[in-house]
Amino acid sequence: MRWLRQLLGSKRVQLDPGRQQALLRDVRHRYGVGSPARFSEQVEAITRILNDDDGLVVAARIVSEVADEAHADLQAQAHDVHRRTGRRLLVHRRSYRPLWKEAGPALRWPLFALPGRLHPYVQVSAAVSVVGSRAPRLGQVTDPDLFLARVFEVLDLTIIGCEYGQVRVDTDAAALADRLISTAGQVLAAIDDPPRLPPPVREAMRRNNTLDVHDPTGPRVVGGINLGARMRETLLV
Repeated sequence: MRWLRQLLGSKRVQLDPGRQQALLRDVRHRYGVGSPARFSEQVEAITRILNDDDGLVVAARIVSEVADEAHADLQAQAHDVHRRTGRRLLVHRRSYRPLWKEAGPALRWPLFALPGRLHPYVQVSAAVSVVGSRAPRLGQVTDPDLFLARVFEVLDLTIIGCEYGQVRVDTDAAALADRLISTAGQVLAAIDDPPRLPPPVREAMRRNNTLDVHDPTGPRVVGGINLGARMRETLLV
């Protein structure tokens, strides 16, 4: 594993697992829906906290934890649907789009109620910003291919939520989608042998519809976002 050889062979990388745990605990419990600060202000504060290699590890771990918990939540939902109706639903991490096409109305978008208390518009948005800003360092501290797989999972769920109407597309939702796309592009550009884009990303890139973006506090439309175009210009490099 190239990233592991780089990590073990680099004398510049000095990681502190104890500090990483403290950073993760602080970010998990101090921020989120319980904070009086706006989501955008919390994102800025978290990115300042996770400003070194330990912070980069924590940021990558946040994205992986959210992806893992979302997958577990969807598996539990699919099991519940089968228990109640006898209908079997297949949950594949590489693409959640077929699941939503088959049973979207029966499912709950998972990212707003994860057990680890990590909010998509706060900790996740900040984490992907941290990784994107330090993408060339990612391979020095963790496996960039695994991170890409997890960030694409979260991007898949984010786009599904917006397109299927289960998530109100406000400026915070749009910022999360934009940061996920931008960070994926920055990590792809930073690694020597980037993996092929997963099926849901390739499918979403073929779309060209613009979604209205609303003010978080009211019904006013304040802009628009074309996710397909944004992905094409960022990921097709």
